[in-house]
Amino acid sequence: MNYDSIYHAVILIGGIGLLIGLFLGIAAIVFKVNVNEKEQIILDILPGNNCGACGFPGCANLAAAIANGEAAVNSCPVGGSACAKKIAEVMGTEASEMERNVAFVKCGGDCEKTKNKFDYYGIKECNMANMVSGGIKSCEYGCLGYGSCVDVCEFDAMKIVNGIAVVDKEACTACGKCVKVCPRNIIEMIPYKAIQVVKCVSKDKGPVVRKNCDVGCIACGICVKNCAYDAIKVTDFCAKIDYSKCVNCGVCVEKCPQGIIIEN
Repeated sequence: MNYDSIYHAVILIGGIGLLIGLFLGIAAIVFKVNVNEKEQIILDILPGNNCGACGFPGCANLAAAIANGEAAVNSCPVGGSACAKKIAEVMGTEASEMERNVAFVKCGGDCEKTKNKFDYYGIKECNMANMVSGGIKSCEYGCLGYGSCVDVCEFDAMKIVNGIAVVDKEACTACGKCVKVCPRNIIEMIPYKAIQVVKCVSKDKGPVVRKNCDVGCIACGICVKNCAYDAIKVTDFCAKIDYSKCVNCGVCVEKCPQGIIIEN
C-alpha cells in the first residue's frame, strides 16, 4: 500500500475543502443581504392568508414593503384596524383609522323572482355555466348561483340562498377573492356601515327587466327624485348609491316600486 499517495490525496482534498470554505465565507460577506428585522415581526402580525387583497402576491411581500417604507401600515384589509395598530407600533408611526369594507352581491333575482332560459346539466361552476349561452338565467347580469364565490371564500362569509350568493357581512374580511372570481362582475366592496343597497346591476331597459326579473331596477328614477342628499343616480338604466353622500335615511328603500333597494 502506497501511504504517500493516500497522504497526498488527503492533503489535496483537505486543501480543496479549505479553499471552498474560504471562498464561501468571502462570498457570504460580499453578497450578504441585509434583512430588516421589522420585516419578520410584521409578517408574524399579518393574518397569513396570502389573499392578495393588499395588492401584493402574499403576506411576506407586504411585510417587506411595509418594513421598507413602501407600503402603508394599514395595507392589509383582512387584518383591519387591529392589525394596522400593531404594525404601526413596530414601525414607530400612527395608523389612521381604516374604514371597514364588505363584499356585496348586486343581485336580488333568486329562483322565485327570475326565469331560466333552459335546463343546465353541465359542471356546477359559475365560469363554466356562464360560457353556455351566457348562463341559464333570462337576465344576463344576474347571479348564476353555482357558488364559485363560496368556494374561494376562506372565511365562510358567502353562501348560496335560493339560487343567489349572499354575504355574511359580519364574517366578511374584504379579501376580494369573491370579486375576482365572479364571471358576472356583480360583487363589489361597499362600506360596512352602508345600510341601503341596490340589489341589481342590470343594464337592460325597464321593459326587458320586467320580463326577466320581478325585482330588477327599471330605472324609473323615483329614488333619485326623493333623495335629499344627491346620493343616488341612475346610470346605464340602473340605480347606484354614492356611499360618500348617503346618510342611510332610508327614503329610497321606502319609495322604490320594485323593492330592489333594501337594507343590508
